[in-house]
Amino acid sequence: MTSPQPSDVPPIADWNRLLDGKVAVVTGGGDGIGGAISRLFAQHGATVEIAEIDSDRAETTRAAIEAAGGTAFVHIVDVRKPDDVARLAEAVLGKHGSIDVLVNNVGDFRPIVRFQDSNVESWQAMYEINLLHFFSVTQAFINSMMRNGGGSIVNFHSVEGMRGYPGEPVYASMKAAVGHFTTSLAVTMGRYGIRVNGIGPDLTQTPQVDYMTGYEDAEHLWPSWAPVGRLGWPEDQARVALFLASDLSSYVTGHNIPVDGGSKAGGGWFYSPTARRFVNRPKTL
Repeated sequence: MTSPQPSDVPPIADWNRLLDGKVAVVTGGGDGIGGAISRLFAQHGATVEIAEIDSDRAETTRAAIEAAGGTAFVHIVDVRKPDDVARLAEAVLGKHGSIDVLVNNVGDFRPIVRFQDSNVESWQAMYEINLLHFFSVTQAFINSMMRNGGGSIVNFHSVEGMRGYPGEPVYASMKAAVGHFTTSLAVTMGRYGIRVNGIGPDLTQTPQVDYMTGYEDAEHLWPSWAPVGRLGWPEDQARVALFLASDLSSYVTGHNIPVDGGSKAGGGWFYSPTARRFVNRPKTL
């Protein structure tokens, strides 16, 4: 058997259309990080199937994509519900037969319940929004990807699953589980041509997490809060997702990338005796 040669690496046909002809499913794809991913993927030629619980958010993003010349479809689903996941898969696979890219993007830090006050109900809610659907949505599509000969799965979790998170250890544990699911699934699926990678965001302004309100008088401290010296935006996350979804990363699998402006590398959380809590953007300690 002849060893692969450098010339065997498939070339990038069009650097401006990195997902040309691909079908991508983006959960939570109507706004925030998911919305930025949907728009960027469509810009690079993908047909984007937006799975979203909020119809207004989904339609706004779909309209923006179509106005820019892209193609997107909307599915109003709650990925926490197995019946909705099955309905999503039936609609998408019935139309396309298979998909090329799956972005599992849904997640939430709520309900905010400190561990000492938490209970089975809060743990279950945290599980459903931050872990369960990664299993169910991935399983709903992965057999078609195996039959189709490959694809890319990108799982969004959080930098809090990659370091100690004092605010909510149950949340952090769910995010860490997604990261390990990502790594383990990548080992299993590599031989089928399916790559699986994760992204751990932090310090990114979204409708869900507001890093600006209440800190207007302290913007000059961003170089202290994030090594890159600025706030992150959904587009910062979307560009890394595009890299992982496209052939640019054809030899990358099983990795979890913190897209956090360097906050994980820089330490991240500090205990404030004044505030009597952990903070990640101290005005003063």
